[in-house]
Amino acid sequence: MDRNFARALALVLKSEGGWSDNPADPGGATMKGVTLANFRRYVRADATKADLRQISDDQVATVYRRFYWDAVLGAELPDGVDYAVFDFAVNSGPGRAAKYLQAAVGAVQDGRIGPATLGAARAKPAGVVIDQLCDARLAFLKRLPTWPTFGRGWSDRVRSVRADALKMTHTQPRRRQPSQPRFRRRPRRFPLLPSLRPRRRSSILLQP
Repeated sequence: MDRNFARALALVLKSEGGWSDNPADPGGATMKGVTLANFRRYVRADATKADLRQISDDQVATVYRRFYWDAVLGAELPDGVDYAVFDFAVNSGPGRAAKYLQAAVGAVQDGRIGPATLGAARAKPAGVVIDQLCDARLAFLKRLPTWPTFGRGWSDRVRSVRADALKMTHTQPRRRQPSQPRFRRRPRRFPLLPSLRPRRRSSILLQP
Protein backbone atom coordinates (compact mmCIF):
# COMPACT_ATOMS: atom_id res chain seq x y z
CA MET A 1 0.00 0.00 0.00
CA ASP A 2 1.27 3.49 -0.80
CA ARG A 3 0.65 4.60 2.77
CA ASN A 4 3.46 2.21 3.74
CA PHE A 5 6.14 3.80 1.54
CA ALA A 6 7.58 6.13 4.18
CA ARG A 7 7.68 3.35 6.78
CA ALA A 8 9.16 0.85 4.33
CA LEU A 9 11.78 3.37 3.19
CA ALA A 10 12.84 4.07 6.78
CA LEU A 11 13.33 0.33 7.36
CA VAL A 12 15.29 -0.07 4.14
CA LEU A 13 17.57 2.84 4.97
CA LYS A 14 18.28 1.32 8.37
CA SER A 15 19.60 -1.77 6.58
CA GLU A 16 21.45 0.14 3.87
CA GLY A 17 23.42 2.36 6.20
CA GLY A 18 25.52 5.26 4.92
CA TRP A 19 28.48 5.49 2.58
CA SER A 20 29.96 2.31 1.09
CA ASP A 21 32.54 1.77 -1.62
CA ASN A 22 33.54 -1.85 -1.18
CA PRO A 23 35.41 -3.24 -4.21
CA ALA A 24 33.75 -6.63 -3.59
CA ASP A 25 30.30 -5.08 -3.95
CA PRO A 26 29.12 -5.35 -7.58
CA GLY A 27 26.88 -2.33 -7.02
CA GLY A 28 29.90 -0.09 -6.61
CA ALA A 29 29.83 3.10 -4.56
CA THR A 30 26.57 3.66 -2.70
CA MET A 31 25.19 6.20 -0.27
CA LYS A 32 22.17 5.13 1.77
CA GLY A 33 21.73 2.32 -0.71
CA VAL A 34 21.66 4.61 -3.76
CA THR A 35 24.24 3.61 -6.36
CA LEU A 36 26.15 6.18 -8.36
CA ALA A 37 24.51 4.87 -11.56
CA ASN A 38 20.98 5.40 -10.21
CA PHE A 39 21.90 8.79 -8.79
CA ARG A 40 23.05 9.85 -12.23
CA ARG A 41 19.94 8.38 -13.81
CA TYR A 42 17.35 10.03 -11.58
CA VAL A 43 19.03 13.07 -10.03
CA ARG A 44 22.12 14.37 -11.75
CA ALA A 45 23.60 12.95 -14.93
CA ASP A 46 27.18 14.16 -14.33
CA ALA A 47 27.30 13.38 -10.59
CA THR A 48 30.52 12.27 -8.97
CA LYS A 49 31.10 10.14 -5.91
CA ALA A 50 31.49 13.33 -3.92
CA ASP A 51 28.04 14.45 -5.10
CA LEU A 52 26.58 11.09 -4.17
CA ARG A 53 27.92 11.42 -0.62
CA GLN A 54 25.96 14.68 -0.28
CA ILE A 55 22.63 13.24 -1.45
CA SER A 56 19.65 14.81 0.33
CA ASP A 57 16.78 12.95 1.99
CA ASP A 58 14.36 14.13 -0.71
CA GLN A 59 16.69 12.87 -3.44
CA VAL A 60 17.01 9.53 -1.65
CA ALA A 61 13.22 9.20 -1.49
CA THR A 62 12.92 10.10 -5.18
CA VAL A 63 15.36 7.40 -6.27
CA TYR A 64 13.81 4.73 -4.08
CA ARG A 65 10.27 5.52 -5.16
CA ARG A 66 10.96 5.66 -8.89
CA PHE A 67 13.49 2.88 -9.26
CA TYR A 68 12.23 0.39 -6.70
CA TRP A 69 8.82 1.09 -5.12
CA ASP A 70 7.03 2.03 -8.34
CA ALA A 71 8.85 -0.70 -10.28
CA VAL A 72 7.30 -3.42 -8.10
CA LEU A 73 3.93 -1.65 -7.77
CA GLY A 74 4.44 -1.31 -4.03
CA ALA A 75 1.39 0.95 -3.76
CA GLU A 76 -0.87 -1.92 -4.89
CA LEU A 77 0.62 -4.84 -3.00
CA PRO A 78 -0.88 -6.03 0.32
CA ASP A 79 0.44 -4.67 3.61
CA GLY A 80 3.70 -6.32 4.56
CA VAL A 81 4.16 -7.94 1.17
CA ASP A 82 4.86 -4.47 -0.24
CA TYR A 83 7.78 -3.96 2.12
CA ALA A 84 9.20 -7.47 1.66
CA VAL A 85 9.21 -7.10 -2.13
CA PHE A 86 10.50 -3.51 -1.94
CA ASP A 87 13.49 -4.45 0.22
CA PHE A 88 14.24 -7.44 -2.04
CA ALA A 89 14.17 -5.09 -5.04
CA VAL A 90 16.61 -2.69 -3.37
CA ASN A 91 18.98 -5.52 -2.50
CA SER A 92 18.78 -7.61 -5.67
CA GLY A 93 16.91 -5.62 -8.34
CA PRO A 94 13.20 -5.06 -9.12
CA GLY A 95 13.07 -7.74 -11.82
CA ARG A 96 14.37 -10.51 -9.57
CA ALA A 97 12.14 -9.42 -6.69
CA ALA A 98 9.12 -9.52 -9.02
CA LYS A 99 9.97 -13.02 -10.27
CA TYR A 100 10.38 -14.38 -6.77
CA LEU A 101 7.07 -12.85 -5.71
CA GLN A 102 5.41 -14.43 -8.75
CA ALA A 103 6.89 -17.80 -7.81
CA ALA A 104 5.56 -17.44 -4.26
CA VAL A 105 2.00 -16.66 -5.39
CA GLY A 106 1.88 -19.04 -8.37
CA ALA A 107 1.89 -16.43 -11.12
CA VAL A 108 3.79 -16.47 -14.42
CA GLN A 109 7.41 -15.48 -13.70
CA ASP A 110 7.98 -12.77 -16.27
CA GLY A 111 9.54 -10.26 -13.87
CA ARG A 112 6.78 -7.71 -14.39
CA ILE A 113 4.13 -7.26 -11.73
CA GLY A 114 0.71 -6.68 -13.28
CA PRO A 115 -2.97 -7.42 -12.61
CA ALA A 116 -2.48 -11.20 -12.59
CA THR A 117 0.35 -11.08 -10.07
CA LEU A 118 -1.49 -8.57 -7.89
CA GLY A 119 -4.61 -10.73 -7.90
CA ALA A 120 -2.62 -13.82 -6.95
CA ALA A 121 -0.81 -11.93 -4.18
CA ARG A 122 -4.08 -10.70 -2.72
CA ALA A 123 -5.62 -14.16 -2.85
CA LYS A 124 -3.04 -15.72 -0.52
CA PRO A 125 -2.54 -14.87 3.16
CA ALA A 126 0.08 -12.12 3.37
CA GLY A 127 2.03 -13.96 6.05
CA VAL A 128 2.38 -17.03 3.84
CA VAL A 129 3.61 -14.93 0.90
CA ILE A 130 6.14 -13.12 3.10
CA ASP A 131 7.55 -16.35 4.54
CA GLN A 132 7.88 -18.00 1.13
CA LEU A 133 9.44 -14.90 -0.39
CA CYS A 134 11.99 -14.49 2.40
CA ASP A 135 12.90 -18.19 2.31
CA ALA A 136 13.47 -18.05 -1.43
CA ARG A 137 15.40 -14.79 -1.15
CA LEU A 138 17.77 -16.19 1.44
CA ALA A 139 18.33 -19.33 -0.64
CA PHE A 140 19.21 -17.14 -3.63
CA LEU A 141 21.68 -15.08 -1.63
CA LYS A 142 23.41 -18.19 -0.32
CA ARG A 143 24.14 -19.26 -3.90
CA LEU A 144 26.02 -16.04 -4.69
CA PRO A 145 29.83 -16.14 -4.77
CA THR A 146 29.90 -13.08 -2.51
CA TRP A 147 28.03 -14.92 0.28
CA PRO A 148 31.21 -15.54 2.31
CA THR A 149 31.79 -11.76 2.39
CA PHE A 150 28.29 -10.41 2.85
CA GLY A 151 26.37 -13.48 4.01
CA ARG A 152 26.10 -12.60 7.67
CA GLY A 153 24.72 -9.14 6.96
CA TRP A 154 22.32 -10.45 4.33
CA SER A 155 21.05 -13.15 6.66
CA ASP A 156 20.38 -10.60 9.41
CA ARG A 157 18.67 -8.34 6.92
CA VAL A 158 16.30 -11.00 5.61
CA ARG A 159 15.46 -12.02 9.17
CA SER A 160 14.67 -8.42 10.06
CA VAL A 161 12.62 -7.88 6.89
CA ARG A 162 10.55 -10.98 7.61
CA ALA A 163 9.78 -9.86 11.16
CA ASP A 164 8.87 -6.27 10.21
CA ALA A 165 6.85 -7.32 7.18
CA LEU A 166 4.80 -9.74 9.27
CA LYS A 167 4.12 -6.96 11.77
CA MET A 168 2.78 -4.79 8.95
CA THR A 169 0.18 -7.41 8.05
CA HIS A 170 -1.60 -6.97 11.37
CA THR A 171 -4.21 -4.25 11.41
CA GLN A 172 -4.22 -1.97 14.40
CA PRO A 173 -7.07 -2.78 16.79
CA ARG A 174 -9.69 -0.14 17.11
CA ARG A 175 -9.62 1.84 20.26
CA ARG A 176 -12.57 1.11 22.44
CA GLN A 177 -14.65 4.09 23.29
CA PRO A 178 -14.95 4.70 27.00
CA SER A 179 -18.13 3.07 28.13
CA GLN A 180 -20.82 5.27 29.58
CA PRO A 181 -21.79 4.46 33.14
CA ARG A 182 -24.91 2.40 33.22
CA PHE A 183 -27.52 3.16 35.77
CA ARG A 184 -29.62 0.30 36.96
CA ARG A 185 -33.23 1.03 37.14
CA ARG A 186 -34.69 0.23 40.44
CA PRO A 187 -37.79 -1.87 40.25
CA ARG A 188 -40.78 0.40 40.49
CA ARG A 189 -42.76 -0.18 43.57
CA PHE A 190 -46.46 0.45 43.49
CA PRO A 191 -48.42 1.16 46.67
CA LEU A 192 -50.64 -1.59 47.74
CA LEU A 193 -54.13 -0.80 46.63
CA PRO A 194 -57.09 -1.90 48.58
CA SER A 195 -58.72 -4.89 47.10
CA LEU A 196 -61.28 -3.98 44.51
CA ARG A 197 -63.28 -7.03 45.38
CA PRO A 198 -66.51 -6.00 47.24
CA ARG A 199 -66.63 -7.01 50.83
CA ARG A 200 -69.24 -9.55 51.79
CA ARG A 201 -71.83 -8.13 54.10
CA SER A 202 -73.09 -10.30 56.83
CA SER A 203 -76.72 -11.10 56.30
CA ILE A 204 -79.12 -9.91 59.01
CA LEU A 205 -82.26 -11.83 59.59
CA LEU A 206 -85.13 -9.53 60.30
CA GLN A 207 -87.49 -10.85 62.87
CA PRO A 208 -91.18 -10.29 62.21
